[in-house]
Amino acid sequence: MDRGRGVYSPLFETKKGRGRLIYRLFSISLFTAISFIWLYRFNHIITTNYTQQEEDGGKLVWFGMLAAELWFGFYWFLTQAFRWNLVFRQPFKDRLSQRYEHMLPEVDIFVCTADPEIEPPMMVINTVLSVMAFDYPSEKLSVYLSDDGGSEITFYALLEAATFAKHWLPFCKRFKVEPRSPAAYFNGIKDTNIANELVAIKKLYNEMEKRIEDATKLKRVPQEARLKHKGFSQWDSYSSKRDHDTILQILLHKKDHDNSKDVHGFMLPTLVYLAREKRPQYHHNYKAGAMNSLLRVSSIISNGKVILNVDCDMYSNNSESIRDSLCYFMDEEKGHEIAFVQSPQAFENVTKNDLYASALLAIAEVEFHGADGCGGPLYIGTGCFHKRESLCGMKFSDEYRHNWKSEDNLSTEETLHELEEKSKGLASCSYEENTQWGKEMGLKYGCPVEDVITGLSIQSNGWKSVYYNPARKAFLGVAPTSLLQVLIQHKRWSEGDFQILFSKYSPAWYAFGKINLSLQMGYCAYCLWAPNCLATLFYSIIPSLYLLKGIPLFPKVTKQFPLNIDRNMLFCPRELNSVGKNIA
Repeated sequence: MDRGRGVYSPLFETKKGRGRLIYRLFSISLFTAISFIWLYRFNHIITTNYTQQEEDGGKLVWFGMLAAELWFGFYWFLTQAFRWNLVFRQPFKDRLSQRYEHMLPEVDIFVCTADPEIEPPMMVINTVLSVMAFDYPSEKLSVYLSDDGGSEITFYALLEAATFAKHWLPFCKRFKVEPRSPAAYFNGIKDTNIANELVAIKKLYNEMEKRIEDATKLKRVPQEARLKHKGFSQWDSYSSKRDHDTILQILLHKKDHDNSKDVHGFMLPTLVYLAREKRPQYHHNYKAGAMNSLLRVSSIISNGKVILNVDCDMYSNNSESIRDSLCYFMDEEKGHEIAFVQSPQAFENVTKNDLYASALLAIAEVEFHGADGCGGPLYIGTGCFHKRESLCGMKFSDEYRHNWKSEDNLSTEETLHELEEKSKGLASCSYEENTQWGKEMGLKYGCPVEDVITGLSIQSNGWKSVYYNPARKAFLGVAPTSLLQVLIQHKRWSEGDFQILFSKYSPAWYAFGKINLSLQMGYCAYCLWAPNCLATLFYSIIPSLYLLKGIPLFPKVTKQFPLNIDRNMLFCPRELNSVGKNIA
């Protein structure tokens, strides 16, 4: 707000996508083409004598073609919900700094890992170091690593990262390094003006990497490190990754005056390791359970009002991501409505030809912008900034206004050891029994894609979300590189989305009347991704077989027909609409 002139200056602006009229005309023309196909199919079924064709099953084939085309038309109609009204947002970080630089909220960052063999410790700590080095006051950052594998190798790697951070964070801030994942930065280094400093920091990194890689190969922590740090004693009662006590260690904290500052004497972010309790008789609810444990534990250690969660393979690629997201949350006019700010899933290892479409361009560059124009994008489980209260189940109210100027400061007389012991109980297996965790509070349980139903539940509580897609992507991860990996990933997504359709969280009824109709349609389109394959298979196989038999199933070019329609327009209606990406 410009107080001198009384003029409202928003912290972000929203622009409508260009070429909307052109795309809408295109959609109308495509719907007209679809209608002519339906008309042709109906007319053929009604007027044709099937006496001869029935012997070859011709009648059933034509009914099958009609059913497939009706399904394609219905599914295409649902997909238009996220293509009809694209919006693009731009934050103003300079205005944020002018108004709130001295009262920025504390931010808790959750990094989740589950298996040190699939997710190597070096990859995990590169992600941790990248988020520790955000361009944000370090004393207001707290980073939590949830290790569902309960691996002492991962803990050892994090311990090494805590030491290296004392050199890496000052280096990043001094030279404005981008990206701030050490591995990514060293692989793409081009600046030769800082040769001496670069050689020194890279040497420290290589030494750390060697120690961690050696421990990973030997599958044991060096005895010297084990004796040096008391945290390893928590593995004395360790049975297996599915049967162990809560392991929690605060590695960096302002209460530890001797081990909380970098080499220049500035405060480092809080750093916490957590392996929640696991017992065979309790269901651990996978990543959703880990996130809920982090929510509770962080509430008594740092209690940041904004929470960022990232997968362990999604490092920070843009050090200003937090400030960009706060522009949405702290806007005086619209910020109170926003529950979460979602970033796209972007990948650093996508090949030029992107053989398996791992980049998900249609979703990232078109559909989520369209979802933003309908009330907000889906929550996809990583690269997302949340308001703590909305994630914990708070319902939106028009009277709600968060007072960012009066942040709660958790300053207790407890020692770090007392704080650790108190926090362990919040990550126990039995804590959630007879509570609303996983139901009304935190991430929801009961579905492989718990992130989607959690986002839907938040939006159904009256909140909105925002899609944050800058030119320099906020986070970069690793995409599947083989056909098997892609199939496994798509199988999980499609099965999970399909389960949502028939669960209590189905957008068809759970969200009815609670969210925008177009947003509801978009959710349904994703939920119907799996059954869409049945019509696609039929439409791919049957016409080809009948072509070999010389039996046409489509209008001939020479036949008098209102429009000579290429069947490819109906074969992949969702992909065809990617034309909208270029228009928008």
